[in-house]
Amino acid sequence: MSKVDILTEILIDRPLAMVAEYAAHPDHAPAWYVNIKTAEWKTPPPLAVGSQVAFVAHFLGRRLAYTYEIKELIPHQKLVMATAQGPFPMQTTYTWQAVGPNQTRMTLRNAGMPSGFSRLFAPMMARAMRKANQKDLILLKKILESQ
Repeated sequence: MSKVDILTEILIDRPLAMVAEYAAHPDHAPAWYVNIKTAEWKTPPPLAVGSQVAFVAHFLGRRLAYTYEIKELIPHQKLVMATAQGPFPMQTTYTWQAVGPNQTRMTLRNAGMPSGFSRLFAPMMARAMRKANQKDLILLKKILESQ
């Protein structure tokens, strides 16, 4: 079995509440995720456990459409969302921790268990995901630190 489990983190020179509220809001995802093109609420806002958001992304030359469901939400601390559809079920976790009054450590973790044909590509997908996640967090830092 080839499990994919990618953990990336970054320090952002902004207060915890600002970072967490921006990053957790699905409408902002296309701005800071390099591969996400659209985010569409499937349930009414605000974000809560059970909320569903559909995303369209382009990854490794393919268009991916998937819906995440919020599994855990602790405001300003942790957000866990997961999808079970498709050949690559995925869980994404964000955590936020204040390092100081104006600095926040954010982690981004993607974990999944590819099945079927996708299993063959898991090592390549993991490398591409790690690289994309690093770019995403760098872009998020740039956006927030310019505000």
